[in-house]
Amino acid sequence: QVQLVESGGGLVQPGGSLRLSCAASGSIFSSAAMGWYRQAPGKQRELVAGITSGGRTNYADSVKGRFTISRDNAKNTVYLQMSSLQPEDTAVYYCKLELGRFASWGQGTQVTVSS
Repeated sequence: QVQLVESGGGLVQPGGSLRLSCAASGSIFSSAAMGWYRQAPGKQRELVAGITSGGRTNYADSVKGRFTISRDNAKNTVYLQMSSLQPEDTAVYYCKLELGRFASWGQGTQVTVSS
């Protein structure tokens, strides 16, 4: 069983930055694809950014140029650097690990963008 623990969320003013972290237990992290998702109140969960085991990345159009996903396999950790945050980025952010048919979610971390 893989456990994912997110951290780094909080309250930030519009235009500010935050870095989210997601630490994974176990030994499959380096072989797995990782993703950051978010869910705002009343909305469906959506993919924000993904990174393959080989480091290839993809982003939702709404965050391109503002968010950067990265991973450190030595630390079993995936990051989401978020810049130029806007109120519409307010959501609970979740990380997800995928390897073949196996998937695991973290518990989520709240990001609130407000003045």
